[in-house]
Amino acid sequence: MKAVIGMFMAMSLLLSSSVYALKAGTPLEFKNAEEEALYNDMLHELRCTVCQNQSIAGSNASLADDLRANLYKMVGEGANEQEIKKFMVDRYGDFVLYRPSFNASTYLLWIGPFLLLVLGVIVLRSNVRSRNKVNRKDELTSEESEMLDKYLDSKKEKK
Repeated sequence: MKAVIGMFMAMSLLLSSSVYALKAGTPLEFKNAEEEALYNDMLHELRCTVCQNQSIAGSNASLADDLRANLYKMVGEGANEQEIKKFMVDRYGDFVLYRPSFNASTYLLWIGPFLLLVLGVIVLRSNVRSRNKVNRKDELTSEESEMLDKYLDSKKEKK
C-alpha cells in the first residue's frame, strides 16, 4: 500500500512539474528594449486581483495569465504606460494597481492612514489628560493634610 501511495505521489510530482514547464512556454519577443522594459515594469506594477497582494509577474492564477497576455498584446500594439493602466483600471478597477491614482474613489485609501494617525494622537492626548486630572484630584486639601499629620503624630506617640 505504501508503495502505491509513493508511486502516486511521484507521478503527481512529475506531472505537475511538466504543467509548469509547459506554462512557461517560449520566451516573449519584443520589437525593442523599450517595449521589453515597459512590459517588465508593468508586470510588477499590476496586482493579480485573485491573489490579493501578488503582482501578475509572480502569480499562477489564470486571471494573471490573462492580464499578462493583455499586457503583452497592448505593449506590442504600441500602448504606453498610461493607456495600459487606464485599460486595466477600466476593466478590473483601481485594485489592480499597486499605486492607484488619487481620485474620488481612492481618496480614503490615500488619506485614511493619516486620519487614523491623527485620531490616535487625539485619543492618546485625551487619555493622558484625563489621567492627569484624576491624579490631581487625589491631592489632599489643607484640612485633610492637618488631620493626617495629627493622626501620624498620635501613632508616633503611642510607640
